[in-house]
Amino acid sequence: MKMTFRWYGESDPVTLEKIRQIPGMTGIVSAVYSVPVGEVWGEEHIERIRKAANDAGLEFEVVESVPVHESIKLGDSDAPRLIENYCENIRRFGKAGVKVICYNFMPVFDWLRSELSRELADGSNALAYENAEVLALDPSVSELSLPGWDESYTKGQLMELLEKYKQIDSEKLWENLHAFLSKAVPAAAEAGVSLAIHPDDPPWGIFGLPRIICSEADIDRFLKLVDMPENGLTFCTGSLGVSPDNDIPKMAAKYAKMGRIHFAHLRNILITGERCFEESGHLSANGSLDMDAIVKALKFNGFKGYIRPDHGRMIWGETGKPGYGLFDRALGAAYINGLWEASKEG
Repeated sequence: MKMTFRWYGESDPVTLEKIRQIPGMTGIVSAVYSVPVGEVWGEEHIERIRKAANDAGLEFEVVESVPVHESIKLGDSDAPRLIENYCENIRRFGKAGVKVICYNFMPVFDWLRSELSRELADGSNALAYENAEVLALDPSVSELSLPGWDESYTKGQLMELLEKYKQIDSEKLWENLHAFLSKAVPAAAEAGVSLAIHPDDPPWGIFGLPRIICSEADIDRFLKLVDMPENGLTFCTGSLGVSPDNDIPKMAAKYAKMGRIHFAHLRNILITGERCFEESGHLSANGSLDMDAIVKALKFNGFKGYIRPDHGRMIWGETGKPGYGLFDRALGAAYINGLWEASKEG
């Protein structure tokens, strides 16, 4: 297992020097943020991240994220060109020593929350989701502004995109995912890279947009689309765990044993109602997930990939990118390392 930490580049207030000081930290998870979605990343940009990490005593072996262009998800006429661009990026990552690419196939937005700074009982602040609050919004008539929406879209562009998705149901999205994987996975295998899809967050449909990576059955179907070891998962306990139907320790054991978990996002969440949750401290006692059982399931079933502590609370007066402060994620990394070290079978 390799412990890693998300880093948002040179403008990130959480510096590489600070990340390096977290006990057990081996590397960063990062991306090139200046290249438009769908275009090829310059090798010099990838090398710049790698060198910065290495100079700080860290590795750069996981890219998160290389966004999949909406035209690929929609199956538009431009999809083949954009898929080839994606494959070229994969080849460039392989040359730079990257081992895993985390991506998602969620239409329009990736994650979504109704609050960025809910005050918890201990005085910390965390991301939260209230289903009724989200469903009360109508993106076709209101100025929709929710955490997770891509703010690069104008109102008109967003409406045009939502209109296109009216023609895309779950089965069509599965078909377009298969078309993407049929090219991207062989390219990854040739480049020595593994692809790791991130589950839908939250794992249910919103505003009529399809979600297809939400459950164990969905993941089983996904892995069979292109049944190669390079076609794997970013196993996100928080995204999958907000659905009580998902048995997270069981799923962790199953997919780790198959060798299909290449990357794991470990965080806890507290389910507060039907399709409602808030993000908590990483400890099992803080939320609805048994983090000890999850770590054991990974370790005892042969997981040897990358882990990062996922979203953290804002604590001790820290301010910054919601979910991505230093302090609580550092505590999470130390906690996960402790669970891993202490885990023994029997």
